[in-house]
Amino acid sequence: MEEKEIGRVTHFFEKPSVAVIKLSSKIEVGNKLHFKGSKTDFKQEIDSIHIEHENIQSADSGQLIGLKVIEKARVNDLVFLII
Repeated sequence: MEEKEIGRVTHFFEKPSVAVIKLSSKIEVGNKLHFKGSKTDFKQEIDSIHIEHENIQSADSGQLIGLKVIEKARVNDLVFLII
């Protein structure tokens, strides 16, 4: 499997288990991501993408998005698109 870095975690909210990611590349619902950091290493498919509490189907480079995650993400974790 090939992976391409597409962003970095800037915030994590534990109660709703949401990671805020600053994107450096476009992503879409259905893409598979790999979250990787010093204490983080998990993969998941994107079920939904949120910007300012609105559900969207895709997001572009430079945007800050919210993603519901299956495990704890940490600030500065790298996010990769699994190709």
